[in-house]
Amino acid sequence: MKKLFNRRRFLKATSLAGASVLLGDKELKASSLATGQETEPAQGKPIVISTWDFGVAANAEAWKILKAGGRALDAVEMGARVPESDLSNQSVGKGGLPDRDGIVTLDACIMDEKGNCGSVAGLEDIEHAISVARKVMENTPHVMLVGDGARQFALSQGFKKEKLLTPKSEAAWKKWLIKSEYKPVINSENGLPSMPGDSKNHDTIGILALDAAGNLSGACTTSGMAYKLHGRVGDSPIIGAGLYVDNEVGAVAATGVGEEVVRSVGSFLVVELMRQGLNPENACREAVKRIMEKKPELTKNIQVGFIALNKKGEYGAFAIQTGFSFAVCDNNDQKLLVKSKSAIR
Repeated sequence: MKKLFNRRRFLKATSLAGASVLLGDKELKASSLATGQETEPAQGKPIVISTWDFGVAANAEAWKILKAGGRALDAVEMGARVPESDLSNQSVGKGGLPDRDGIVTLDACIMDEKGNCGSVAGLEDIEHAISVARKVMENTPHVMLVGDGARQFALSQGFKKEKLLTPKSEAAWKKWLIKSEYKPVINSENGLPSMPGDSKNHDTIGILALDAAGNLSGACTTSGMAYKLHGRVGDSPIIGAGLYVDNEVGAVAATGVGEEVVRSVGSFLVVELMRQGLNPENACREAVKRIMEKKPELTKNIQVGFIALNKKGEYGAFAIQTGFSFAVCDNNDQKLLVKSKSAIR
């Protein structure tokens, strides 16, 4: 397999060289840009973007690595760990709202510039699911570990077992138990009521980075929908749904009702749309449009949003509903929070 891979790389390199002779450098560059691909890495312009307002703090941590010339993979992992440890955040990591059985379960995935990826789903008793996902990527031949197997692996890697259900989230769960109604609602910025005890009904942080070497990486982590069925897994730990990175094109992360993102393989779709030449915002817009066309009866009551970052450092986002924000951090601004454009206004 290794010989075959090297042969493919050789053929690709020689075909590009031949094209340069036939077309000339300027025409080759124009041809590459038309397909959404660069012939050379977009070096020297580090940037990190992430979902929701808690992305500002996540970006700040990631930026420490990027501004020092560090790797995008390290940046997205360290950025994602910030909301995982934030006890005021009831949708990611420790302190997350539990499932209907009162159990906090975490989902996360991570992907680097080489296409390597790791994932955990239904992880209990471990605070930093994103770091466990990276260990799966680097220390196993697998992509995803789930449930008790994921916990056993985390403990074998030196992670400490701890209680994830905080008194605040436990109180919210007990209040929910009175009626035990599971009705996922769109984010509360829309002015609609959120779940009991949940001031901001967000379910994911997706974080994407481009480093000074021109390489992309991404991470996604969540405690999932509050009061879900025990064992439910959304899009966040699924490569191609909640997160996808193609170092020739761009990186994408999703947020919102994961079932709809999984059905559309949403993040992979946005990357492929960028490959065809769409800019990040329009690629996200098209993916949202397809979800709405398939399930028009649902789109008034659910939220799905995407953020995208291409190889040139251009970024964009789009969502079904208003209220979706994302954070941007680069050499020009370290605290920028942007409201995404929305299909329903």
